[in-house]
Amino acid sequence: MRKPNYSMLPEHMQEPMQLWVERGIEGGGFLMAVLCNDLMRALGKADSTNIKRLEDYGRFLYNEVPSECFGSRAKVVAWAEKGGMLGHDL
Repeated sequence: MRKPNYSMLPEHMQEPMQLWVERGIEGGGFLMAVLCNDLMRALGKADSTNIKRLEDYGRFLYNEVPSECFGSRAKVVAWAEKGGMLGHDL
């Protein structure tokens, strides 16, 4: 799998998303709400930059990362337990 294009996201969210995708390390409330597909919680947690960039998160998740790492709370929990793309074998 090719490396995701994290530059599609706001600069201050690129590292948290990379940690999530590659290692299954949870980010803040906004990021986790986006990953769990919880729009109302994401809107409530978004800073002024992220609220304007929600569409970019949708494009990024759909086009750049494995579908197993987002979409529901159950998928997010399973991804964290797996340790992301790299797994726990580091």
